[in-house]
Amino acid sequence: MPHRVSHPATRNPRQGGPGSTVGAARGNARVIQRRRDDDDQTEMGDLGDEFLQGRTLVKPDDQLELSEAELKEEFTRILTANNPHAPQNIVRFNFKERTFKQTSSVEQIAIHFALDGNMLHKDSDEARRQHARGGAGESHSEAALSEVGEETEAAAEEEGEKEEVVEEAPKKESLRNQFNFSERASQTFNNPYRERGTATEPPPRANFSATANQWEIYDAYLEDIQKQEKAKEKSKQVPAYKKDDEKVRKKLTPTETVTDDISRVGRASKIIERMVNQNTFDDIAQDFSYFEDASDEFRDQEGTLLPLWKFSYDKAKRLAVTSICWNPKYNDLFTVGHGSYDFAKQGRGMLLFYSLKNPSHPEYVYSTECGVMCIDIHPDYPYLVAVGFYDGSVGVFNVQEKAQGAVYISTAKTGKHTDPVWQVKWQKDDLDNNLNFFSVSSDGRVVSWTLVKNELIYTDVITLTVSDIPAEGPDGTQLQLLGCGTSFDFHKKIDYLFLVGTEEGKIHKCSKAYSSQFLDTINAHHMAVDAVRWNPFHPDIFISCSADWTVKIWDHNYSHQPMFTFDLNSAVGDVAWAPFASTVFGAVTADGKVHVYDLNINKYEALCEQSVVQKKKTKLTHIEFNPDHMIVIVGDDRGYVTSTKLSPNLRKLPKKKKGEDKPPIDPEVEVAKLDKILSLVREPDTQDQK
Repeated sequence: MPHRVSHPATRNPRQGGPGSTVGAARGNARVIQRRRDDDDQTEMGDLGDEFLQGRTLVKPDDQLELSEAELKEEFTRILTANNPHAPQNIVRFNFKERTFKQTSSVEQIAIHFALDGNMLHKDSDEARRQHARGGAGESHSEAALSEVGEETEAAAEEEGEKEEVVEEAPKKESLRNQFNFSERASQTFNNPYRERGTATEPPPRANFSATANQWEIYDAYLEDIQKQEKAKEKSKQVPAYKKDDEKVRKKLTPTETVTDDISRVGRASKIIERMVNQNTFDDIAQDFSYFEDASDEFRDQEGTLLPLWKFSYDKAKRLAVTSICWNPKYNDLFTVGHGSYDFAKQGRGMLLFYSLKNPSHPEYVYSTECGVMCIDIHPDYPYLVAVGFYDGSVGVFNVQEKAQGAVYISTAKTGKHTDPVWQVKWQKDDLDNNLNFFSVSSDGRVVSWTLVKNELIYTDVITLTVSDIPAEGPDGTQLQLLGCGTSFDFHKKIDYLFLVGTEEGKIHKCSKAYSSQFLDTINAHHMAVDAVRWNPFHPDIFISCSADWTVKIWDHNYSHQPMFTFDLNSAVGDVAWAPFASTVFGAVTADGKVHVYDLNINKYEALCEQSVVQKKKTKLTHIEFNPDHMIVIVGDDRGYVTSTKLSPNLRKLPKKKKGEDKPPIDPEVEVAKLDKILSLVREPDTQDQK
């Protein structure tokens, strides 16, 4: 195909005007475009023959012949971010456990390509330097192309400005945030000043005048001496453990000499302390009164424990909580006994009185030379506390008196126990209207103590024996093996009936009238019985717990087999019935957990199994339900007492009637509710006997 090439630039561009150069450029562009079209046509002509030829498919010899169904079948492959070549058996040395341990986390990142860039932010210092260099080159080229006249004018202007530049100091540019900088300003509204004032009435005043002479001063000194003598007589009446008891008290109570000025403001300072604590623990106080766990609506057979206050005393932190008891009259006051369950680490003990209104410090503090193992508060006289000690002695503390020790104390002459006293219980007054309480000890004696004037008079109620058949000694003598009592409880309605738990795992049903034999003996547990308690509503039912991990519910008329047995997977320290329902009870274990059961809802598993301790090795020792409020307190072996609130699922009560603060608890309904559950467990023969 012929091509025509025209040369429009026939004129010399130097001789012509500006239009001649434009025409030449357009002609050159047309020639180049035509040449490109020709080249494209030739390439297409060469490739056209190849497309016209037929193509044949060549199959490899080892290719599988698949059907269409097999070809259409889809195979799913899941891609993961894990590195298949990453090692899975890397071990590192653990300095804490001094062993090699396999690392659980392995690096899965594999870097295939890495390139360091050379980009700069345009506002950075390096970018400004490069801009400055490039700007200097451009200014030189423009200056060369400019006319000479303009250069002379610029030079003249620069010479005129040099004098001003020399005089001015170089200004430093303020550095800005190179990524995101914004400068804003705002003016706030000034609140108007307001003055408020109150006028109070002046306190009443009274003028007093008197004359003092030597006789009046002498009489005042005599009255003071008489008061001191009376105080010394009272202190002499209080029995002591040893002769040097006064020296020990001075060590334990450095603030025993309290002046009259401090005692006058003692009540006011207590009120202020409670106000400060109420403000400090305001959230907990609100939860105690009003908090209800809304999640219980979605959990039919489960509940929780809301932690409230935590009680502790600095001097008692190394001592275990050996007993807890609520005050029967003041529902916010409870008593805690501190001692030690370790035979090799026996020392001092403490008796503390706490109030829910002041969780930061106990209301009353009593220090003892020996560890406190058990306590009980008198139901009619809430200021009297019976205490059992590790050395076998028992005592009575009177909170109303200012004595630093026990008002009554037993000694070796007055028949104290020879082994630790594990439980004490107040009983009804005797025929002479004297106060009395019972105690049980590892020496096998159950003793009744009567408070007569200033001393304790003891009476052995029963002596525990291992078996009726005496053992033979090395000389052929008959030896009676004594049992070790660990806990006991008296019947709520039958005055003479009581239960005694032993270290051998047996529970003896005893009577105050018989001192030589038991009414019945139950082989309850395989290890020591830590607690045994009658049901507060049902007269025939009692509960027991042991270190063999079990909690058992018994009917004392059907004693050869328990009604219920619960395995808690750890040694059970204590168990307690709830005061608001006959089917609810709680237990604490050595692994730091609180278990709450309700037989009316679930007869097999706990409604709540919750840990309330911070450290794993902490053991819970005791549990008590508040008689009025829906809270539970538990003690541990580190000296702490934790209070918790039961969630709605753990305290289902009958509906309130109009005008009632609390729903009434009908004992007959509670007994019938428990009988209904027990009827499913009792055998037909026992039901016929009932």
